[in-house]
Amino acid sequence: MPLVVLGASSLQLLLGVTFVIVAATGAVWGAGAQRAAEAEMAGQGIPAAVLARHRINFAAGRASVLVAVSIGLFLTALAALNLAGSGTGQLLSWIVQPIVFVLGCLIIPSEVFLTQGIRSAFNKADDPALHSVDVDALVDAAVSTQPAWSRYVIAARFGLATVGSLLVVILLTVPAANTYFA
Repeated sequence: MPLVVLGASSLQLLLGVTFVIVAATGAVWGAGAQRAAEAEMAGQGIPAAVLARHRINFAAGRASVLVAVSIGLFLTALAALNLAGSGTGQLLSWIVQPIVFVLGCLIIPSEVFLTQGIRSAFNKADDPALHSVDVDALVDAAVSTQPAWSRYVIAARFGLATVGSLLVVILLTVPAANTYFA
């Protein structure tokens, strides 16, 4: 097996694992993070319901967990197909990884740059009370309820979804990979 196929498959597997870990973290600790955020808002004299009105939710819903786990399992299956030398795995990787790249650029940054995203949303809001929210304290309250390693997994998922997806496509395009899948 060429190293380029092993490398591409490893990147897909790692990305798949990060999707599952982030989903599990949200399912286990998300409700506590939401309660902590709501308590922080109340402590700042702002009703906790403001978070819901602005669609800021630190808890992972069942649908988001299911989608993330499904993505993780699908990427793991792609990695297995590529390791087995399946041309279908290579073709699907060429289709799926650019989609993952685009979604990684559009969706995952909101998790990586959480404080900046919430601050921007509050600054644009019509409600002047939101302009005075200590967003750093709000995010710190929510994040403090989760394991310290979870932020690193989210950052790794961002890197693997963006740069990693580009690398997968490149690695599966080189002649050694094409020979392996032939």
